[in-house]
Amino acid sequence: MYIIKNALRCIGRSKGRNILIGIIALVIAVSACIGLSIRQAAESAKASALDGMSVTATISYDRAGAMGDMAGGRGQGGKGQGGFDRNQFADMMSGASSLTLEEYQKYATAESVDDFYYTLTAYFNGSDSLLPVSDETTDSEESDGTLDGSLDGGDSSVSQRPNGMGGGMMGGMMTMGDFTVIGYSSDSSMTAFVNGNASILEGGTMFEEGTSDYVCVISEELAIYNDLAVGDTVIITNSSLETETYTLTISGIYTSSETNNFDNAMFDRGQDPANQIYMSANALQAILDASESVSTTVTDDYGRESESKITGTLAATYSFADTDDYYAFEQEVRTLGLDDSYTVSSTDITAFENSLTPLNTLSTMAGWFLLVILIIGGIILVVLNIFNVRERKYEVGVLTAMGMKKWKVAAQFMCEILVVTMLAVVIGAGIGAVSSVPVTNALLEGQAQSQSNQQSQMEQNFGRPGDFGGGFPGGNMPSDMPSDIPDMGGGKNPFGDMFGGAADYITEVDSAMNLTVVFQMIGVGLLLTLIASAASVLFIMRYDPLKILANRD
Repeated sequence: MYIIKNALRCIGRSKGRNILIGIIALVIAVSACIGLSIRQAAESAKASALDGMSVTATISYDRAGAMGDMAGGRGQGGKGQGGFDRNQFADMMSGASSLTLEEYQKYATAESVDDFYYTLTAYFNGSDSLLPVSDETTDSEESDGTLDGSLDGGDSSVSQRPNGMGGGMMGGMMTMGDFTVIGYSSDSSMTAFVNGNASILEGGTMFEEGTSDYVCVISEELAIYNDLAVGDTVIITNSSLETETYTLTISGIYTSSETNNFDNAMFDRGQDPANQIYMSANALQAILDASESVSTTVTDDYGRESESKITGTLAATYSFADTDDYYAFEQEVRTLGLDDSYTVSSTDITAFENSLTPLNTLSTMAGWFLLVILIIGGIILVVLNIFNVRERKYEVGVLTAMGMKKWKVAAQFMCEILVVTMLAVVIGAGIGAVSSVPVTNALLEGQAQSQSNQQSQMEQNFGRPGDFGGGFPGGNMPSDMPSDIPDMGGGKNPFGDMFGGAADYITEVDSAMNLTVVFQMIGVGLLLTLIASAASVLFIMRYDPLKILANRD
């Protein structure tokens, strides 16, 4: 108790010196509080985003991995011995098989899977009763190209087929048509309707989940263009064989933000969201089965022969409750027999990690800033306390000559530093708590803007200022671009990956100070006390009281 009382009296006697030490400790405390708050805000933002994020994943063929395995014997400069064997690669790809629906469903039995759904996409031509929405004055010749992927109007991402086409190709080559018919396995797979981007107009209804009946819903634009209403029937035809037709009954008409301002000059008419027809996956599969049963060999204008059957693209999506289940799924599917040539990926996880780029960068910078502040501040406090002990050397000699143990004298000096330092830490923590959120948000906004500017500048350096997203000032699309591009899955803009669009960065945090930061600040105060008093304790333990008193003058 005497040590504490004497320490408090000494603090009062040396006000100027202790105020200087307190100011330095206060600056360190405020800086440390802001730095720790930024790091804690980053962790809290990550946890909050993960808790509110729905995670979906797809299984796709790992073509890049297969190419890497073939290039395992590459020499210097990355060039293979004799070059990449394209023929061997083509043979390997032709021997690879896409996952079937049964295989997708088998992997859906994994314990980590919260929901599973899939879509089936096929292309058809219209008829006299059903013409595609087009701003052309005359119908152009129908294209006969093979599909290199499909825009799934508001659903899951398309898995990759080994040859680069849409995953799960149900048959051989696919012919483009005027209409995209998308079959949904369940209501949950219709993400555009689940998210509120699309809805059925009054008087109509969505087809029954899992039905095999030939009923469908069409867009409002398509209904107006062809003067159609709920209950009417339309005829769609095989793009390869006009005599093969199927009659669909309209159960509902939907409106969607995806159909607005769509520039179909960029795509075939079948890719225009207005020309997308939705129906049950079971019903569309029944059409594909019927088409296969009557398939014949047809010859195109170039003399190429192919089967007339309509083929479809299968896209399966797995949904998880959280990221832990997603990572567990990657292990479970291997146990269930998924070959190593396939990979599990999630656009949600990728987008989430990209959105954290400014926050992670700021957190790293805050960590280094904190380290530098503690080092510089610690050095200054050590120097001040060395001078403090040297000035009070006679006091140390008197106390030790009176019989006080050296460690008690050192403890008194430590108490003085502890009181001054902790008082500064408390005041600094209060200032830091008030300023941490606005400072963090200001720095975070600046970091996000810097990231966007760097991306924009890079694209301009490459002469690509007209790309979607990041290529435009501020990462914005021009006013004449579609306001809502069709989904490729999970509500993501497909052009974000195709053209390097700007990521949706986290630019604001709600809180930065919490109990974790409080305990960390207490630790900072104790650390500063130990650092500042280490040198003084060392000097005190080395002092000889008799020499100090003898050499007082």
